[in-house]
Parts: sequence; structure tokens; C-alpha cells
Amino acid sequence: MAAEGCEEMSGNGELEESSVMEASEVPASPPTQMVEMSEENGSAAETPEVPLGPQPDSFSMPPPAEDEEGELPADFERLWKAAHDNPQDFTSWTDLLQYCEQESHITASRRALEAFLARYPLCYGYWKKFADLERRAGYNNKAEEVCVQGLQLIPLSVDLWIHYINLLLGTLDMNLPESPTRIRRVFEDAVQAAGLDFHSDRLWDLYIEWEKEQGNMKNATAVLDRVLKVPTQLYNTHYDKFKEHLNGHEPKDVLPPEEYEELRTLCRQSQKAERAEQAQEEEEERPPGEEEPATPEGTDTEELMQKIREQVLVSRDKVYQDNEGEVRKRWHLEDAIKRPYFHVKPLDRLQLRAWHTYLDWEIAQLNKETRDPSQDPSEAATEGSEVTAQPQEASEDAADAHDDHRVRILFERCLIACALYEEFWTRYTQYLELQSVDEARAVFHRACEIHLTHKPNIHMHWATFEERHGDLTEARRVLEALEKTLPGLAVVRLRRAALERRAGQLDQSEALLQEAVAESKEKPTLHAFYSIKLARLLFKLGRNPSRARRVLQEALEISPDNDKLHMNLLELEVSGDPWASAEAVQECVTRALAAPLAPDTKIVFSQRGLQFAEDYSNSIQSVLSVYEEHQKLLKELGGTKRGAENGDEDAEKLSKSDDGSAVAVSAQAPPTMPHVPITTPPPPVMGTDMSAQAGYGGYGSWYQQPQYGSYGYQNTWNYGQGYYPPS
Repeated sequence: MAAEGCEEMSGNGELEESSVMEASEVPASPPTQMVEMSEENGSAAETPEVPLGPQPDSFSMPPPAEDEEGELPADFERLWKAAHDNPQDFTSWTDLLQYCEQESHITASRRALEAFLARYPLCYGYWKKFADLERRAGYNNKAEEVCVQGLQLIPLSVDLWIHYINLLLGTLDMNLPESPTRIRRVFEDAVQAAGLDFHSDRLWDLYIEWEKEQGNMKNATAVLDRVLKVPTQLYNTHYDKFKEHLNGHEPKDVLPPEEYEELRTLCRQSQKAERAEQAQEEEEERPPGEEEPATPEGTDTEELMQKIREQVLVSRDKVYQDNEGEVRKRWHLEDAIKRPYFHVKPLDRLQLRAWHTYLDWEIAQLNKETRDPSQDPSEAATEGSEVTAQPQEASEDAADAHDDHRVRILFERCLIACALYEEFWTRYTQYLELQSVDEARAVFHRACEIHLTHKPNIHMHWATFEERHGDLTEARRVLEALEKTLPGLAVVRLRRAALERRAGQLDQSEALLQEAVAESKEKPTLHAFYSIKLARLLFKLGRNPSRARRVLQEALEISPDNDKLHMNLLELEVSGDPWASAEAVQECVTRALAAPLAPDTKIVFSQRGLQFAEDYSNSIQSVLSVYEEHQKLLKELGGTKRGAENGDEDAEKLSKSDDGSAVAVSAQAPPTMPHVPITTPPPPVMGTDMSAQAGYGGYGSWYQQPQYGSYGYQNTWNYGQGYYPPS
């Protein structure tokens, strides 16, 4: 059975896991060792890291019926406020629900259950409680609506399907001709949705027993025939029940008419041949003059019926053996799944790996059926890899479609236990996208609007999906909604700006970054980050260096100690006309040296100024002037650069600087410039090609970072050696 979490509350209000379904029969082990799987139990009161599920106003619940009860219980508002002030605290919700249940107040219980199930819709036990609440109050139609709502969200819940069917059996007038038809239709919907689940035995058993109670023995046989082909935990008991069913009734009462007539004819011919042979032997031994006893024509003897039963079992035994092989293949994979129900507590690595391995195997089984004959049939799935099904041809047979349905069922089971893990939702959308864009989009809707409202990666995957398929409006909507849910997330604003830029809306991209700059003035580090992004856009795409310069200068007024702003402004000036920019470059260097920057950083700026003078100055006097200022700075900072300045450098250590000139790079970082690990991606330097950082992966840790990493310039910029005497 697809296992979704429900909760059982103890007397003291704490949650405790309890079994809600125990297997009534123990299956016979296939040839390999099998251990009986435990059934699902309740979710515990663990606190997730982020709020879960949609907000109450986005979740469609049945409208409450009119209730005559007046004021809410005394402690309801206090518990309600506690749950809504900290909606990710699962315990506060269960305390509220337990209190409402103890007070037996229908209005309070309705309100609490609606809000809770909006955030935790996979807790099927509370859907059952909600339906029972409405039924006890006499609102049978509302109880049915609650069950339908729950089954729309967790169609693999065998327990909820059984609860819904029992509700109908207890409320419908079975004397009406339409009632059995409706029950049978619900059973069919149930086995279609959840019948392939490994733990769906109880649902099949209930369906079979109900058909027998209705006196429809042939229908019961048809259901038994179907379940004999489904690999389930109690697969062997279904075969035992089939044999019991067949032996307990006349074959003509349980078999389809076509099959019965075919087997009857076949067995009659076999019986006639046997009797003819036997008669010939008896005639030889019969005394002379004694006649053969007359046999009534057209009589079906018990011997004939037994022969028909034997033939039926011969055909079913092959089906049973094939199904046992399928169970054997899956048993160790099923046994590795220890928590198949929803739970707010994180899964451990072994459980996540077990789900990936199971998905790999099931998809590989499908690929074996649809693989091109030229492909290697021995190719195996790799554990945890992104395995996707090959596009299926329109001419695929029913078996292939059945296998695809099995893969989808496993994905849906996985997304109950792993509902809070983006990787599994993403993997499911990748599998579905090859077959149906609309189905993949529906999964994105479920993931982002119900289960993962506060996890940004899946939302950005969704926006990328929509943009890739040409729906820019929906991509914009997804990113805008995410930014409203998680305001201030830098990566989302950058994604929005990039989307507009790719769409050719450069003005919109610029406006988004300008808005981000204006809104982040109270956060200097973030303000500097957005300012650099805006300046790069204006400079590289807008071809407007003056506006880019103004953006950086305004940012420096707010953050004069931000070395990255100084460096980007310097690179902007260096990228211009070298003769026209000489004064601006030296002004940038002078500004940086006067700013409250670290000594190592000041040395870097002084070296860049010396490099520029060496490369582009028209007079040796100006180069020497800059060089003397650089040496003076080194002395003021303790002379830490002198060794490197006057040392010899190996020609093999020459490398290209950002603007293409050769500079000597020391084998190790200078002692005054210790390497600072870059824990967050720094804003790109203005004059350099940052195409390598254009991918979104570089923004992975850029959500709300407190600071930027160092640029980590490791060269010594020791241009003057051999040309200028030491100071």
C-alpha cells in the first residue's frame, strides 16, 4: 500500500507512531529470503526546517455546513495562534487537533482540520478523522466530499480508499439498483489508482469479497484473475483464494461463459477418448451376450467438472509463477524501504538511496521493453542516477503501457515518503517531460504549490521548464510568486532579470536590478552586489559606461570599504581608452588607497595602477612617479613586498592578466596576501569575460549571504624589477 503518514495521539497530547494496517496473512516466501514488510503508521511530531504546504486560502476544502454551536472552546484561539505563528511546528498543529477532538466541537474541529490538511495533505489519517467527524454530525455528503478531496491528493492511499468505500456501504441504500453500480465504479477507481501498489492486498480482498456478497461469482473470478498478475506482498494468498473459490462452486458459475464452454468441450473430448479406450478393454473382458451399460448423453459428471477445474488451474499456475518471479525481483527493493509513509522527520541517506535504487531498477525494466534492439541489453541502471525513459513510440503495446504505469506508481509512492525532497520531484518531471509536457507541468504545480512552497530550487526548475517550452508568462509568474514567498532572495531576482534579458526586454532587466539596488540600501553588502550586477549590465549590454560608472560611484558612497566595488570601478576605467582613461584609473587607485581597505587589498590596487602606467603611459617620468608611490606604500605597510619585487622570476611562471598583458606570478601566495576561501560566488570583475560563471549553479549559495568572498588575487604585480632601482 502506498504509505502516507497519519498520526495517533496519546493521552498526553504527544504523537506516537502506531500501525493502522496490519497484514492479516503472512505470504509464503519466494525462493529468496523474504521478510514481511510492515505497514504504514503515523507521522511523528517533528519540526521541518521550512513551512510546508500551501496557505489555507489556496487549498480547496468542502464548505462547512451550517452549525448551531456558538463560541469556540476556551483554549482554541491560543492554540490556533500558536499553530499559525509557527506553521512549520508540527506539534503545535497536533496539539490543536487533539484539543478540538477532546472538546467535541465540530466548528473548531472543522476549522483546525482544514488548516492542517492545507499544510500537510499527505496525512491520510486526518482525512479519515475529518470524514468521520462529518458523518457523526449527520453530514454524509460532506463526509464523501472530504474523502474525495483526500483521494485527489493521495490517490495511492489504500486505507483512505477503503474508508471511503466503507462510508458508501454504510450510507447508501443498497436496495436501489444504482447503489451497487456506484460501489463497483469506486472499486474500479481504487484499483486503477492504487491496485499496483505492493501493499494493495487489502483493497483487492475487499473488492473480491464484496462481489461474492453480491452473488456475482463470475465478477469475483475476474477480480481474482486481475490480482493474480499484480506483484503484491500477499501474492500467494490470492492464488490460494482463487483455488478455494474455484473448488467451492460449479465451474459454470464462476468462469466466463466462453472459457467454460471451451474447457468443457476440450475435457469432454478428452473424456470421450478415455472412455472409448476403456470401453474397448471392457468389451474384450465382457461375457458373451452382455451389453454395454447405457450412458446418459449430455450429462456433466463430477469427473468432468474436476477435469475443468484442473485445466483452469493449469493456466492460472503459469500466471502465478510469472507473478512470483516479479515479486522475487522487487522484494529486496521493497524490504529496503523502511518508511513508506509521509513524515516531517528527514529521511536518512540509506532511505534516499533506496528510493533512487528502486526507481533506477523500475525504469531500467521499462527501458528493456522499449530499448532499440541495437542497444546493449545488459546495460544496468546506476544507483541514484538520473535515469529517464526513452520516448515511447505510438505503436507500443499494452505491456509497455502497463510497465510505464508501474513506473509512475512507484514515483507517486516515492513522492509520499519523500515529499519534502526536491530531487525526487525534479526527477519525476524529467521522466514525464519526455512523454507529456502537460503531465510534467502538473507535477510542478503539485510540488511548488502544495508541498515545497518555501524551497526555491524546484520553483526555479519550474520557471526554466516553462521558459524552455516557450511560456514566458508562466515563467515570470512562477518567479514572481517565489519572490513574494521568499523576499530578499538574491538568486530569484537575478533569475528574473536574466529571464527578461533573454526575452529581449533589456529595459525590464535593468529595472529589476535598479529596484533591487534601491531596496537594499539598508544592507550594504547586498546593495554592493546588486550595484555591480547593474553596472555590468549597463556597461556590457547597454554600452553605457557613464551610467555604469555612476552606479558604482553611488554604491561606494554607501560602502566605501567594499573592495569589490573599487575593483569593478577600476576595471571599468581600465577597459576604456587607455590614454583617455589614465587620469580616471589613477583616481580609482587613489580612492582605493584612501578607503578603509585591508593593507593587502591596497597593495593590489597600487600594483594594478603600476601595471597600467607601465602598459600605457607616454613618459618614463610618469611611470617612475607611480613606481615611487608604490614603493612608498610598501614601506608604509611593512615592506612585505620587497622580496618579491627584487627577486628573480622563472619565465615559466608568467601568465596573462585580466587585460591580456603578461605578469609574473609567484609560485605561492605572497605572505601578506593569505588565501581566503571563496565560500560565495563574488561579483564578476567589470572588464573580464565571466561567461564561465553564467550558469545558474554559481548562485547556489547566494540566497542571503552575510558577506562576499575575497577575490583572492594571488599575483604580485612586480613589474618594476630590472627596470627601476629599489627605493
